[in-house]
Parts: sequence; structure tokens; C-alpha cells
Amino acid sequence: MHSGHPVVRRLTRLISERGPISVAEFMEIALGDPDGGYYATHDPFGVDGDFTTAPEISQMFGELIGLWCADTWQRIGAPAAFTLIELGPGRGTLMADALRSIASLPDCLAAARIHLVENSPTLQAAQQKALHGQDVTWHEALPDLGAVPAIFIANEFLDALPVRQFVKTGDAWRERLVDYDRAADVFAFTPGMATPDGPHADRLLAEAAEGDIFEQSPAVISVIGDIAAHIAAHGGAALFIDYGHRRTAIGETLQAVRQHRPIDPLEAPGTSDVTAHVDFQCVGEGAGDHGLRSLGPLDQGTFLQRLGIRERADILRQKADERQTRDLNAALTRLIGPSEMGTLFKVMALSEKRVELLAGFDSQS
Repeated sequence: MHSGHPVVRRLTRLISERGPISVAEFMEIALGDPDGGYYATHDPFGVDGDFTTAPEISQMFGELIGLWCADTWQRIGAPAAFTLIELGPGRGTLMADALRSIASLPDCLAAARIHLVENSPTLQAAQQKALHGQDVTWHEALPDLGAVPAIFIANEFLDALPVRQFVKTGDAWRERLVDYDRAADVFAFTPGMATPDGPHADRLLAEAAEGDIFEQSPAVISVIGDIAAHIAAHGGAALFIDYGHRRTAIGETLQAVRQHRPIDPLEAPGTSDVTAHVDFQCVGEGAGDHGLRSLGPLDQGTFLQRLGIRERADILRQKADERQTRDLNAALTRLIGPSEMGTLFKVMALSEKRVELLAGFDSQS
């Protein structure tokens, strides 16, 4: 372990002062520490980074999301002004591609006020470059957007929010904490005393075996609550695209990736991307608490095909040379293929109940 790394120093100091910390606090510092956190110091995307997201695979992804936004704007009544806000915008690729599509509906583009939620200086610089010439407002956290409708986009955002973990121990859940073993110079899991909140914990406890893990994300619940409250009060919709599971369930999903390879999540914090699968049932229940309708989750492959990704690929092929055609076909397979991102990634939308079903969710096929 890089004991001189600022994140490692901060974590070891914190644990020596306070004792073991939650997995959520470990994740928060490993990813977000301003001096050495992964997102503060890395551009994690692409071949030279640690992982590749859908917008970086093909322009088709962002273009279709842009068309979805324009269509949703019409379905919510084509307001003269609305906020188009992306959470965790990566390099700005998705928003740049989306705006190119939205421009085909000039009234929608004129109505859009573009906001990005990004706390990484490295990524904010990349977004400024990608969106050069656009009027964009940046925020470090979800802001108060005022009394205008908003369309929220979050692609691979929720998975990076911290999770707490609980271990079935005897006849109870006990929180899993992170300790520091000074002799071995490693971080290690240790049991704590806290228990989980919410309606699912008791049901799952009865089904769990000794040592099973149950994950909860108060951070996801908080963000969904804020987004849903805005839509309920002022109108709009939200689109979440992430890897995750449809139902609240037992099982550890905490994972770390460095240079496209999985590593131990406790190894070398600050130098790897640490994420957990999104509990989409929890997202839907959070929206329902504010009187919203949740749509999906659909598999990403199904959603993109309903939006017309195959037809878009056909159009692009008409102007493509042999190499571009090969790349295009490979990108299409990665985005919608069942053994690639097509079924692992899920798509969920939130809307007011008065609004008709949104694009991609209005078909039962």
C-alpha cells in the first residue's frame, strides 16, 4: 500500500483517532478527498484510464439521450425555460452529443439552461473543453434550481455514491467497518454494532445466511429525494442509467477497478474507482415517496433499441469507411449486447404522474 498517499494518510489518521469507519466513509474519502481522492486527481475514462463509459464508446449514446430529453421536454408541456442538468458528467461527452441532437429542435435548445454537477477539477476542465461555446453553469453538489421544470440525467453517477455494508452475524445485521492493521500496513474489514434502517432489512435478515452482506446507500436515497422533490414541486423528469439490480437483495457488490481490472476495494484507496451496484427498487420507492411515477428499470439494450439505436447506426454506416463501420458495429454490440452492457446496465426514469409515459418506456414489446 502507498502509505505516503494523501488519502491513505488521511484514512489511517482518522481511524487511529476515531476507530474503525464505515464503508461509506471509506468510499467518500477514497473517491472525493480534495488532495488525493480518485475523482479529484484522475481522468478515469477511456483506454488510458480505468474504465470506459457508454458516451465514450459511441456518439450514438449521447445523441439518443439528447433526443430523449427533447421528446421529454415536449411531453412535459414544452416549457419556455427548463433546467437540463447532468450529474457526474464525465468528460462532457454525453452532454456535448446530446446538445447536438437537441439542436434539431431549436425551441428546446433555446429553452434549456445547462447545469452540470461535478466536484472534480480534472473532469470539470475536460467538460469545459468538450462544451466550449455553450453557456454552462457548474456546481459541486446538487443545487437549488429555482421554480422551473428540470430534466435530470445521470449516467453512471449513482454507483459512485457511498454505500454502507451490514453482515449477518447471529440473529442480527451488524455494520461492516474498515479498520487499519498497522503491523501488516493494510486496511481490513471488522464488525461494528450499528444496524440498517428501512423496511427491507428485517425481511432480508430472515433469508440471509451467516456472513451474508446487505448494502444500503443513504447517499442515493438523499439524492433521489432531492431530485424527486424538485420534479414534484416544479415539473420535469429524470433519467438514471447505471449497473444495478431491479430488487433490493442480499449480496456484496462493492468493487474497485484500476486500468480496466478489478482489485480489492480496500487496496490503495485514492488510486482506483470504487463503486457499488445501484438498488433500483430503492430509487423507485424514493420517487414514490414524493408522489412520482417510476418507469423501468429496463435493460440498457432494450431502452436504446426502443430509442432507435439500430436505425441511427444504419445512417452512420452510409457515410462510414471499412474501419469506421467495424468500429461502429463493435460499439453497437458493446452498448446493447446481452453479454456486454446491454443487460448489466439498467435504465430508470422518474416523472410526474400527470405526464404520459416517456420515450423508451411507452412500449410493452
